[in-house]
Amino acid sequence: MSRLLGGFAALILWAVPAWAIVDIQEVTSPGGIKAWLVEDHSIPFTALEIRFKGGAVVDPADKRGAAHFMSGLLEEGAGDYDARAYAARTEALAASFDFDISDDSLSVSARFLTENRDEALEHLRLALQEPRFDESAIERVRAQIQSIIASDAKDPETIVGERFDALAFPDHPYGTAREGSIESVAAITRADLVAAHQGILARDRIYVGAAGDVTAEELGALLDALLGALPETGAPLPGETEVALSGGVTVVPFASPQSVARFGHTGLERDDPDFFPAFILNQIVGGGGFSSRLMQEVRVERGLTYGIGSYLLPLDDAALYIGQFSSDNTRIAEAIEVIRGQWADIAENGVTAEELEQAKIYLTGAYPLRFDGNGRIASILVGMQQDDLGIDYIPTRNDKVRAVTLEEIQRVAARLMRPEDLRFVVVGMPEGLEASN
Repeated sequence: MSRLLGGFAALILWAVPAWAIVDIQEVTSPGGIKAWLVEDHSIPFTALEIRFKGGAVVDPADKRGAAHFMSGLLEEGAGDYDARAYAARTEALAASFDFDISDDSLSVSARFLTENRDEALEHLRLALQEPRFDESAIERVRAQIQSIIASDAKDPETIVGERFDALAFPDHPYGTAREGSIESVAAITRADLVAAHQGILARDRIYVGAAGDVTAEELGALLDALLGALPETGAPLPGETEVALSGGVTVVPFASPQSVARFGHTGLERDDPDFFPAFILNQIVGGGGFSSRLMQEVRVERGLTYGIGSYLLPLDDAALYIGQFSSDNTRIAEAIEVIRGQWADIAENGVTAEELEQAKIYLTGAYPLRFDGNGRIASILVGMQQDDLGIDYIPTRNDKVRAVTLEEIQRVAARLMRPEDLRFVVVGMPEGLEASN
């Protein structure tokens, strides 16, 4: 594609409203599995996104890392195929399967051609329903995970995240690394991996999105074949928890000329009536790149960091409002004071009408660009279901952004921004920074 033609296509995509790009159908398979579908028969290709609610949080306390370990083995042999044969067959089918696990879900992303659809999905079914968990594969993946854990123990960005999580969630799986520790991974047995598989891949916690060259009737039939024989119910989920953060500074000594800091406090749940204006507020505070308050005050005005951002993190069992940045050891104390000052100023005085208008322009203009391929669309469909946004969310989303008033933003700022509750975790050798605990 020429640069001129590519630019023209991009302009068309920008101009077309999101609701003209995606026409969502709600599909229920004969076996009762629900899915959202966007048909697109322009190319013989389909993207399928499946998520199972309850990811690494289902790990028993003494088996942390089992779910993550199990997810890494799903393509390491299934049915009659060992690891090498399974990979070769996937490649021969021109298919792609990705398995990813977070604390709250296990994601399965599948891409396949129409001409190979039945064979590709049967091959995926083997991974989902008949993983082999061969001892040779288990030991190979175990070694890989332990190597990654050992490497992460020397990475300040990993360290800051893990220490922050431990302070926020001392009595919940969120407070420990989903990969587990070298010791916990060493203790995981094949039986533990089988239990993790049966506990997570269950029919009572499935979300499905599909986009591409498949009809509703075809999708229903393939979902029953792919998922219908999974266990009816999965392992118990841990349930909601309180965020245990309190205001102050935690310093983790680490030999480096720079310090890495993560900061935050309790956020808002996704179903909170104030979440939408809070999302727009954060675009102004720390989500808007160089236009954000934090970037302007911490980087542009004072040169204290190369980059800083913040975001709302609504998890299934809790909610955080967090940010992160790096700074020279000699200047990170100043950066922290600037952030506290901005937090207090926005809580008390809110933002300007111009800031709100610019945030709205960006958020409404950028939204259609998210729908740039079947894979992205399938993933968005699943996220909408998980967040209970409703099938009409896409055509109404930008109107909701435009409808948020400055008065709503100021009220939410006073509720959300709590400078006295900000906890900073700093990994490095900061100068002039007094740790509170």
